[in-house]
Amino acid sequence: MTAPIRTARESGLVACTRCARVWPMGTAECARCGSALQSRDTRSLQRVWAWLIVGFMCYIPANLFPMLKTRVLFTETDATIVGGAVELIHHGALGIALVILVASVGIPIGKFVAIAYLALTISRPAALSSHRRHKLYELVEFIGRWSMIDVFVVAILSALVQLSVVASINPGPAAITFALSVIFTMLAAQSFDPRMIWDSGSERAR
Repeated sequence: MTAPIRTARESGLVACTRCARVWPMGTAECARCGSALQSRDTRSLQRVWAWLIVGFMCYIPANLFPMLKTRVLFTETDATIVGGAVELIHHGALGIALVILVASVGIPIGKFVAIAYLALTISRPAALSSHRRHKLYELVEFIGRWSMIDVFVVAILSALVQLSVVASINPGPAAITFALSVIFTMLAAQSFDPRMIWDSGSERAR
């Protein structure tokens, strides 16, 4: 018979969120890194929702305004994220278009949904167990570093394709709002206290 999983809090311990060192409950400061110790950050959900809403507000214009402004001779064209991917598909670059769509549309929307789901299930019953929700949080944290790939592509193209009056590629206004959206969603994920996941339900793992 498997023994029930006990949290650090139930064992009278508190973990440092910076260096992961565990200390007895009631310790005010981590002796290893000097960070303040707190068993649960009860105000973290307020910060999560604030960053998440601002990130979503920035994500809307990131898809409506052009990401790239391309000028060839005297012709200038603008391309949004989805519009640029569709144009790549028409030119036969299906793989690159899929990478852009996944990194710039699929991953950001998935992060919005995942963070909102984690925040909502802190105080409500969840379909996923605490263990699986914690895995979902770790996944959001892991893929956060890849969310800037579209901005990196724009920056590289802008640096490489500058042929004076012949051709040039410059970032559009969507590049700024998209970068801000990624930053704000990363801050939302970092503001979330995953330890509260284990307090939200009686089922510890599945």
